[in-house]
Amino acid sequence: MKQLLIRADDLGISYAVDLGIARSVNEGLVRSVGLMTNMPEAARGLSLLAGSDVAVGQHTNVCLGVPVSDPACIPSLLQEDGTFKSSRTYRSCYKTGEDFVVFDEAVTEIEAQLESFRELVGHDPDYFEAHAVLSKNLMRAITYVAEKNGLKEQPCSFDPTVVVRCGSTDTRMVLRSMQPGYDPKAAIVETVEEMADGETVVFVCHPGYLDDYILTHSSLTGDRAKEVDALIDPALRTWLEGRADLRLVDYRDL
Repeated sequence: MKQLLIRADDLGISYAVDLGIARSVNEGLVRSVGLMTNMPEAARGLSLLAGSDVAVGQHTNVCLGVPVSDPACIPSLLQEDGTFKSSRTYRSCYKTGEDFVVFDEAVTEIEAQLESFRELVGHDPDYFEAHAVLSKNLMRAITYVAEKNGLKEQPCSFDPTVVVRCGSTDTRMVLRSMQPGYDPKAAIVETVEEMADGETVVFVCHPGYLDDYILTHSSLTGDRAKEVDALIDPALRTWLEGRADLRLVDYRDL
């Protein structure tokens, strides 16, 4: 039996994105949602999911907005204006082999975001991972905090051929939204058809609508809205649920 987990990242990043994620959950196929606890729209985003049977994870964010912890304690993560260093900065430094993240400082901010998650959601994250940045020290810190708190870590992999362990399940992560000509519905269908029997794939989405914040702070724009349309498409749901060889799961199943 194949297992497909459709995950929506970035709850809380902006109100428009929250609306798109909520529609993808309440009318669509999403059953796992990653929450950015440091962002101003996190609480309102959660309220839009009230009553939904959805796994909520910590989508740890250290490249957008302001920190939850005391800025004086995490200087390696911040720009001069007190906001996080951008994902662009992480990518450019990673290419040169530089890792500016100080491990202990990353742990401080990750744990602060975890406490914020507990306050907002009322329980531990159903899964635990990090928003798209490239830093070995950050990934080590995520693993450290997850193990320290007994959390289910979803190790990050930008290579769709790499298998990583999440909970008691081997998973393979697929992210197609940055590819030219991205068609979310076709990508999900192709992913399922290419999966091996017994394989579990996490298909990572970023559904959402667009507002000024996203248009000025994110490189991922129009594909967010396309993903909403795909994830609420009745024909896609019928195709997925009608397959005898496929089970739709969320992180609580792993």
